[in-house]
Amino acid sequence: MNFSDELIQWYLKNKRDLPWRNTTNAYVIWLSEIILQQTRVDQGMPYFHRFIEKYPDIKSFAAADEGDILKLWQGLGYYSRGRNMLKTARQIAEQYAGEFPVDYDKLIKLKGIGEYTAAAISSFSANQAKAVVDGNVFRVLARYFGISEPINSTKGEKMFQDVANNLLNKEHPGLHNQAMMEFGAMLCKPKNPDCEICPVRSGCYAYNNNAIADLPQKLKKTKIRERFLNYIVITDGDTILMNKRDEKDIWANMYDFPLFESRARLSPDEVIALPEMKEYFGENINIINTYSIKKHILTHQHLHTQFIHMNTKPIKLEQKWFYNNVNNLKNTAMPKIIFIFINNLFNL
Repeated sequence: MNFSDELIQWYLKNKRDLPWRNTTNAYVIWLSEIILQQTRVDQGMPYFHRFIEKYPDIKSFAAADEGDILKLWQGLGYYSRGRNMLKTARQIAEQYAGEFPVDYDKLIKLKGIGEYTAAAISSFSANQAKAVVDGNVFRVLARYFGISEPINSTKGEKMFQDVANNLLNKEHPGLHNQAMMEFGAMLCKPKNPDCEICPVRSGCYAYNNNAIADLPQKLKKTKIRERFLNYIVITDGDTILMNKRDEKDIWANMYDFPLFESRARLSPDEVIALPEMKEYFGENINIINTYSIKKHILTHQHLHTQFIHMNTKPIKLEQKWFYNNVNNLKNTAMPKIIFIFINNLFNL
């Protein structure tokens, strides 16, 4: 029995019962694949169900407002995924009359769909012979075949894709891809893989050469950027002063508070002494409360956020500042760190 057959047999006996595996509906598969990028299944599952309930098909998704999508996405991170999904849905509505394409060559041209997602959708929904290579597959291939080329190098990506293509079961590509991904997620895990029950360990390079912890290899990560975000919280009765973010930074088009970013950690007194603070709030600034700095970790950024609650009204407003009624906050798309603060402040 060859490698693919062994993994397929293992998969059929051990696979998790996940809702997107019980359909060939390309929309459902696409939704699950995008949500689960950079997200664990247990974390992504509630989001999948909420999206399916609110937007049961691609047409309803395409008709959605971006703010509603981002609100529903809140807490998943990588918000560009949600924005790109809306662009994809609208592209499908315009170009394919709301019929989700299943052909790889059409899928790869859609916004936010790369080689991996196009291969997954086309193989799972139409059984096209396209090999899927995600983080789980990288790990399985690197360990089994002893490939030391970094998975995030240009050469490595091509090498792993070539190996995956050659290994693909052409008769059952969708099943093969599901088996590879599930095997990596459930058995050939990043840490403490279950080698003792692995059906292919006899041919595994890493197992036979004590190299499990060494594979796969990865190039060093991009330098982490440290950012210090000083948020100003102004409440006025049943309203709170908010800011609409632009498209050029994290949390694009979402809502937070007036922000004064600094190059280093500042105390609340140092923040209110900033020249730009005096420009917007005058000389006599009165602080109601301060909330200690919290660290929020993104892929290439560490955000050190503090909230300064003041009862000093601004003497002038930035163009994107506005007062939002507290009753509207539950339907306002904002980063999770802002939502948690507001939830604690108002007991929403």
